[in-house]
Amino acid sequence: MQHTALPASQTLGADLRALRKARGLTLHELAETLNRSVGWMSQVERDLSDPSITDLRHIAKALGVSVSMLFRHAAAPAHEAGYIVRKSARRPIGSSVAGLVEELLSPDLTDDFEMVHSTFQPHSRIKDHVTRPTQEVGYVVSGNLEIEIKGTKHHLNPGDSFRVRGEPFRWANPYSDPAVAIWVIAPPVY
Repeated sequence: MQHTALPASQTLGADLRALRKARGLTLHELAETLNRSVGWMSQVERDLSDPSITDLRHIAKALGVSVSMLFRHAAAPAHEAGYIVRKSARRPIGSSVAGLVEELLSPDLTDDFEMVHSTFQPHSRIKDHVTRPTQEVGYVVSGNLEIEIKGTKHHLNPGDSFRVRGEPFRWANPYSDPAVAIWVIAPPVY
């Protein structure tokens, strides 16, 4: 197996390690969930072993991300790698089931935060509150969005921003136009 030398921030292993740590999992816990050895999981995170597509499906499920999130979509030119994410090269993250389409704006998941482009489809909402051990700041670029934080509903217009610090929240776009927001989340959760 021959690997092209990439900075650690651009590798699948680095992303998997960042995701695992963001979820508070040890190598042992993730390996156990996957029915694999700690050694194998360590080699995957250090890019010394390539997981199969089936392995990636299991890893994605264990980490709560889409399989497509784990694939690089377009190689960046060498002088942009790790610095620039072109619109055509954004990685989709999460699930669009509730009417939310998310794309990773950060070059990878190895920083202390991640930046996400979120499009809330018209008449979409999540029913259940989300609570995660993060600090999140969002900025509404276009459309209108409703966000409920700790039981208080807020109507957001373009140019408005919000912050959530580990409190239960949920969102809704009851309007006829999509809403677009940019979220910064620390630590990374996708």
